[in-house]
Amino acid sequence: MPADIGLIGLAVMGQNLALNLHDHGFRVAVHNRTTERITEYLAGPAAGTTITGADSITALAAALDRPRRILLMVKAGAAVDAVIAELLPHLEPGDIVIDGGNSHYADTARRVASLGASGIHFVGAGISGGEAGARHGPSIMPGGDPAAWPVIAPILQAIAAKVADGTPCCSWLGPGGAGHFVKMVHNGIEYGDMQLLAETYHFMRAGLKMTTDEIADGFDAWNRGRLESYLVEITAAVLRHHEDGAPVIDRILDAAGQKGTGRWTVEAALGMGQPLTLVAEAVFARAVSALKDERVAAAARLGGPEPAVAADRTAALADLEQALYASKIVSYAQGFMLLRSASVENGWDLDLGAIAQLWREGCIIRAAFLDSIRDAFAVTPAPANLLLAPAFADAVGAAQDGWRRTVARAVTAGIPVPASGSALAFFDSYRTARLPANLIQALRDYFGAHTYERTDRPRREWFHTDWTGAGGDAASGPDRA
Repeated sequence: MPADIGLIGLAVMGQNLALNLHDHGFRVAVHNRTTERITEYLAGPAAGTTITGADSITALAAALDRPRRILLMVKAGAAVDAVIAELLPHLEPGDIVIDGGNSHYADTARRVASLGASGIHFVGAGISGGEAGARHGPSIMPGGDPAAWPVIAPILQAIAAKVADGTPCCSWLGPGGAGHFVKMVHNGIEYGDMQLLAETYHFMRAGLKMTTDEIADGFDAWNRGRLESYLVEITAAVLRHHEDGAPVIDRILDAAGQKGTGRWTVEAALGMGQPLTLVAEAVFARAVSALKDERVAAAARLGGPEPAVAADRTAALADLEQALYASKIVSYAQGFMLLRSASVENGWDLDLGAIAQLWREGCIIRAAFLDSIRDAFAVTPAPANLLLAPAFADAVGAAQDGWRRTVARAVTAGIPVPASGSALAFFDSYRTARLPANLIQALRDYFGAHTYERTDRPRREWFHTDWTGAGGDAASGPDRA
C-alpha cells in the first residue's frame, strides 16, 4: 500500500517526527542520504512499526501515494536545494514538498516561486519543540504555496501539539516565506528569553550569593505563577542536576554557541527599521561570551565593583521577578512589532493572536502568558503595540519600580544585564513623547544637509537650515532612516 507521506533526513528530529506520524495512523516512508542510518532506524526506534525505508530518492517517490507529500528534515541552506534538485525529476504537478528545517525565509520564498513554476507546491514549515516536541507534538508554523494547505493540513494538525481545548498548534500563516519568518522570530524571542534567564541567574548567584539549589527553588516558585513557562521550568531542572555531588552548571564553560536564527531575526529587524533591541543584545551577549580568553585576561586588568548586591534578599528577589516579567513583555512586544512590519511589507496578513496560540504549546517559548497575548490581539481595533494592551500596560506599570531597582542594583554592582537593561531603555524611549532625536536631525542637516521636519509645520514637509552662513540648498533628499 502506498505511503501517505515521505520523510527525508533521519537525524533525531526526523526520526521522532516519523514516529509521531505513525502514531497518528499515517503510513510513512523514510529516506536518508546515508542508507546505513535507514537500516539502523528501522531495526531500532522504528522496530515494530509500519514505517518503511527507501534506499534512494527514486524508491521514495515510487512508494508515495499521489499527490506526493514529502517532508524534508535536512540542514538549512545548500542541503535543501540539493535534495530538491534530486527530487524534482521524480515529482509531478500537484506534488508537495515541505521543508521542516530552519531555513531562511527568503530562501523559502525563492523555492515557493521556482517550484511553483513547475506545478510543485512548496511549503516552509517551521517546527519547534525539540526532540520531545517532534515525538509527542510540536508547534508547526507552515507557509508557502496556499494550494498545499488543504492537502497537508490533516497531517500536520494531527501531529501538532494541542492547547487545552484541543486546538492544534498549527495553522496556515501565509504565502511565500511567512511560515519560516514566524519560526525565525520565535527563535529570536527564544534567544531573548534565555538571555533574560541567564542574567537573572547571574544576579542571584553573583549578586545575592545564592546556591544553585536556592536559585532552582526561586525558579520553581516563579514557574507556579505568572512566569510559568517551559524555559523557566527547565532552568530549575538544569540547576538541580548534579554530577559527582556537584552542580553540573558550575562545570559548563561560559561560552554560548549559536546557529544563526537569532542573528537572522536581528538582521530582518534592521532591514525593516524595527527596534528589536532585546534580541539584538541577546545575540551580542553570546558573541561576548565567546571571547572567553579575552575576558579572563580583561578580568585581571580591568577593575570594577565587587559583584555583591547590598539589599534584603527577599525584597531583591521580589524586584527581580518584576524585572524578569516586565523585560519578557518587552521582548514579546518587540517580536510582534517585527511580525506586524513583515506582514505589511510582504502582504502576508499575519494573524498575531493566532501566532500567539501556535506558541502556546509544543514549542520552546511556550508560556502561560501567551494566552494573554492572544487575547490582547483579539480585540478590535488591535493595539498598535503589546505594551498598549490594558493587561500588559498595567502589568509593566506595576512592575516598573522593581524593574528599575533591579537594573540599578546590577549596574552598581558591575553585573551585566544587557537584555533587561535594554528592555527598560526601550520602555522609557517608547513612553517618552519627545526624544532627543531633534538634535540628531539638526546635526545631520548641519554636516550633510539631510533636511528635517519641524514641530510648527505639518508632517512630511522637509526643511534645511544654512547653519554656517556659507551653505547652500539641501544636498540630499529626505532621509528618515
